Amino acid sequence: MNIIDSMEKNLKEVLINSTLELLDKNPEKNIEKIFSLIRKTVKYPDEKARIDFVYNYYKENKVTQKFVQDIVKNTDKNCLKKFFVNFFANAVWFGKDQRAKLEQEGGEVPLLILLSPSMRCNLRCTGCYAGNYSKEDDISEEEVDRLVKEARELGIYYIIILGGEPFINKYMLNIYEKYNDVMFTPFTNGTLITPEVADKIKELGNVVPMLSLEGFEEETDGRRGKGVFNKVMNVMDMLKERGVLFGVSSATTRYNIDTVTSDKFIDMLIEKGSKMSWYFLYMPVGENPNIKTMLTPEQRLYLGERTRKIRTEKPYFTIDFFNDAPYVGGCIAGKYYCHINSKEDVEPCIFAHFATCNIKDKPLKEAFKTEYFKELRDRQPYNRNLLLPCMMIDNTEVIREVVAKTGAYPTDPNAARMVEDPEFMYELDRLSEEFKPKAKKAWKEVFDEKGNYDMSKL
Repeated sequence: MNIIDSMEKNLKEVLINSTLELLDKNPEKNIEKIFSLIRKTVKYPDEKARIDFVYNYYKENKVTQKFVQDIVKNTDKNCLKKFFVNFFANAVWFGKDQRAKLEQEGGEVPLLILLSPSMRCNLRCTGCYAGNYSKEDDISEEEVDRLVKEARELGIYYIIILGGEPFINKYMLNIYEKYNDVMFTPFTNGTLITPEVADKIKELGNVVPMLSLEGFEEETDGRRGKGVFNKVMNVMDMLKERGVLFGVSSATTRYNIDTVTSDKFIDMLIEKGSKMSWYFLYMPVGENPNIKTMLTPEQRLYLGERTRKIRTEKPYFTIDFFNDAPYVGGCIAGKYYCHINSKEDVEPCIFAHFATCNIKDKPLKEAFKTEYFKELRDRQPYNRNLLLPCMMIDNTEVIREVVAKTGAYPTDPNAARMVEDPEFMYELDRLSEEFKPKAKKAWKEVFDEKGNYDMSKL
């Protein structure tokens, strides 16, 4: 580290420590000062512009002010400070220069990774394949430790834990504790979060659970089993009582979209202490994929409308994995995030079950230098209309061409249907063609055909 880099690092640490003091004393009254200190930690004009955008959005929207004030006032101080340091300071600021180093070797390190240590689960949800896996299929604690260590050394300080059920492996709590400068977000059914686990999450501070809900009791129990909804409600109460940050994840189908986007549902989540909802479109992957369960073109655009409306009218944050693509430059799979499955295949996305690299016996960074990931990055965005971001369901020719060119292999038994099954491919193409004219209209009317095509500064 040269003297300029060292001085810059020391300055950031001083400013971060000053911010932590403000968070510790009276955060709800110090938000203006916190924004001012954050501005001083960045050196690039585009970064300052983004911070100013967030600040202005906060100042001009009373609902957003209420949302932020609620977080800083009611979140446990340890959890709040860990979120600030691990996510904003480490993942976004400090990690950026670390991640840039791999470019010299012909690769790009993503901002975050998704990791599935196990595909096992304690539930038997309709249509899920978790029951087909055993403990022998898990990644060992030692191997998970290696992967997290290497990710951290590459500058990745934000890791989403998937599965299966993330809390089925108790050793993950050891991982969270050991790498206490990394932010972890387990996507969980919630049923294994006991009072003792909730206490541990509060103590750690660097774990932000996302609880899976398909809707209210009828929708959730209908897929996950009787009594699951009430168990999740109880877990929300436990986490809220302890001041732990948490959110909700909803797989959205044509049958539950009206429920999971309703005012009644969102108001219930706010009351329970959830701070955000993450909406995923049901995708035709996994066991018994059913295209007829996917959102219709009209429903898909409606989800985007509701997501944006909730963000501006309620003290709550929503993310729509597909309809928010215009804000992040389209599909970011393989570029700003990737997924490591329980076999240690490195996939670009949780829905794109194809890989060319398995990292059981090789460094994690090798996956980011593969022709497969380079090809994806070179092609992104796959469509100038950023409401058509996906290579799996919007630009279906892309996944077929990339698989053929790079020799990517399917990592799931049903994934091959995407590139080999003529009937299945025809149905995907048909759905894609049905959506395109409606997406074109929305792209013009809602976004004025403008989006964020340059995310290179993340």
